[in-house]
Amino acid sequence: MRKTTARVLPVALAATLFGAAACGSGGGSGTTSDGRTVVKIALWNYQTTPEFKALIDGFEAKYPKIDVQPVDILADDYPDKVTTMLAGGDRTDVLTMKNITDYARFGTRGQLLPLTDDVAKMADKSAYSGLADYNLKGQYYALPYRQDFWVLFYNRKLVGDADVSHLTWSGFDSLAKQLTTGSGSSKTYGTYLHTWRSVVQAVASAQTGGNLLGPDYGWMKDQYSVALDVQKAGATLPFSTASSQKITYDSQFTTGKAAMVPMGTWWAAALLSEKAQGKNPVDWGMAPLPQVSADGKATTFGSPTAFAVNKKARNADAAKQFVEWASGPEGAAAIAKIGLVPSYHSSSVMNAFFGVQGMPTDAVAKQAMQPSKVQLEMPVSDKSSDVDEILTQEHELVMSGEKSVDDGIKEMDDRVKTEVR
Repeated sequence: MRKTTARVLPVALAATLFGAAACGSGGGSGTTSDGRTVVKIALWNYQTTPEFKALIDGFEAKYPKIDVQPVDILADDYPDKVTTMLAGGDRTDVLTMKNITDYARFGTRGQLLPLTDDVAKMADKSAYSGLADYNLKGQYYALPYRQDFWVLFYNRKLVGDADVSHLTWSGFDSLAKQLTTGSGSSKTYGTYLHTWRSVVQAVASAQTGGNLLGPDYGWMKDQYSVALDVQKAGATLPFSTASSQKITYDSQFTTGKAAMVPMGTWWAAALLSEKAQGKNPVDWGMAPLPQVSADGKATTFGSPTAFAVNKKARNADAAKQFVEWASGPEGAAAIAKIGLVPSYHSSSVMNAFFGVQGMPTDAVAKQAMQPSKVQLEMPVSDKSSDVDEILTQEHELVMSGEKSVDDGIKEMDDRVKTEVR
């Protein structure tokens, strides 16, 4: 392939990029020296996010007259950087929509090119998981290429003979305590609960029917009780430690420090890539996310990831061509082959997913990949971003022990009512 790291606009050049954005230029020419059409795509962590290279290489192989150039941004900075770019009139052609909240903000501000006509031409809309989440009052401004949802990753050696196929949260709590061994630097935790609020709040919303836009958050209490009980028992790394030391879920799991980790399906691709490079010796599996009740159904939450076309794109037609290809059958096959769950589903695509070397193919893993229901992580609303900020702040205070669960929930109720209009 023609792709080289020299063609990526790295984070080190961010100042140059955003200086150009402020002037509304977007930087660079619309064509290469040999006459190929340039499509610049804003994305994050290009070197460690294999889906982007898989999609770009696959697209360029089919359309050699188009040169796709990544604009690489640090993942943690991505939403803010893209917001700055668009506000400054930047002309980067394709924008990766990391989450629905960001999409709703950009879409309602008129910063994205409508793709409604492209959706209307789809032969089978039902084959595209998450497509409906991009419907903004009858208009579409992005097309999903990935549909992630949360499952339970587990270390086969550490979990042993324990049955993780139909865990309730109560059972998860008990098993996490049971699997915790050792002390100090040699301690192995039964689980690792990452610091994101979704680990508690989005789970509770999906499995109890609670509305994350509020203003009543009493339905979160039981899920917080489980998370805090696991933490109090020493069966997970304390929230404050994980937060202050910026611990990653990947490091806890791949070093054998945690037996079970609830996390999104996107992680499978990273684990497979690490193993192929000899960086990850863990024999791991996937199971359905634990449930509130043992009714035989598996309800989880997740979010699609999409590509949109900048309304001020330099090469809008070529950009649309990339977005359509990436979200369709060929793009789906490209990322399924590296262990990611695409938005577009078919039997051949899922065969490709389970055909990836190292991918768990046992009955429990296949059960995990067929949840009964996947709820959107955060509802699409012009209030989503403001509510998300409040819920994150209060989550951190509850999990760090600075507020009780009851006080934290009361504060969520009061703040959403008074601060979000």
